[in-house]
Amino acid sequence: MNREKLITDKENRMNKATVNLSQLTSTDLMMTFSKKLLSTIINVMLLPVIGITIFLFLWSISAQSIHTSLGTFPGPNAVVQQFSSLYDEHVVEREKAEAFYQRQEKRNVAKQEKNPNYVGKIRAYTGKETFFDQILTSLFTVTCGFLVAAIIAIPLGIWMGLNKRLNSAINPIVQIFKPVSPLAWLPLVTMVVSALYISDDPMVSKSFLTSLITVSLCSLWPMVINTSIGVSSIDSDLLNVSKVLRLPTLMHIQKIVIPASIPMIFTGMRLSFGVAWMVLIAAEMLAQNPGLGKFVWDEFQNGSSDSLARIMAAVIVIGFIGFLLDRAMLELQRKVSWDKSSASV
Repeated sequence: MNREKLITDKENRMNKATVNLSQLTSTDLMMTFSKKLLSTIINVMLLPVIGITIFLFLWSISAQSIHTSLGTFPGPNAVVQQFSSLYDEHVVEREKAEAFYQRQEKRNVAKQEKNPNYVGKIRAYTGKETFFDQILTSLFTVTCGFLVAAIIAIPLGIWMGLNKRLNSAINPIVQIFKPVSPLAWLPLVTMVVSALYISDDPMVSKSFLTSLITVSLCSLWPMVINTSIGVSSIDSDLLNVSKVLRLPTLMHIQKIVIPASIPMIFTGMRLSFGVAWMVLIAAEMLAQNPGLGKFVWDEFQNGSSDSLARIMAAVIVIGFIGFLLDRAMLELQRKVSWDKSSASV
């Protein structure tokens, strides 16, 4: 009996110890989770809010002491008012466009009632582009220019990475043209487009084509450099696997080269997209392509009391869109890259 009692007491003590240990473990886990959650909230939400608040405060204070020929430099309140004004102008312009098309439809219906053989025509609305229309134009232009650059740069970079002699031949050209400003390219591109792009019914405007080519020329080089470096630095073990399997050249590129060099390729693409967006604004100013660059230039030339606030509103939008484009490229890299650590901020 005493032996059974001792065994029972021992089992009870062990059960109590197990329960205490599980409770302690659960508490520790909850504490660790709470600390990580709090740290994430602070880093992701609180610190950016604090930084933005300090920036807005300093901007508001310093703007009051800056006086220009067009008046006091706009503070945050003036810029917000201009955002509202630009949106109101967009709504009014869209209402005008809708009324314009409705008048044409009514006219066509009336003429068809008199003459059933009449074929109605709808003319495009030619009113001025609003600020939000110009944002869409800039996004379309920079996307087209970036895609053209990627189609050229990535295959060229892969070829250079696979062929050391070709890399030695082309790399000096890349290094020479990489630092050239878009302001230097733009006159040359404008002259070439004017000389070669001659059509009575052009598909796109010359200003759009000029901006697109300028963006492509300036955003080409980061992709070429990063792609060639990524391909040339592939792990030798992977190359040996390809040799052992005797993969054809195209399959070698498809199965070995591209997957292994994707992190570097996307790094170049992210850099190029940022360069493309920055270059586009300058190109649109001079080429007069109806985008954000032209909006900034027109407001500068306008010289009204609201011009500075409108330009500042455009600057904020340009920066915010650039940030979103970079985040979009980062998320795309995370989805297609095997190396998740490379897709970092």
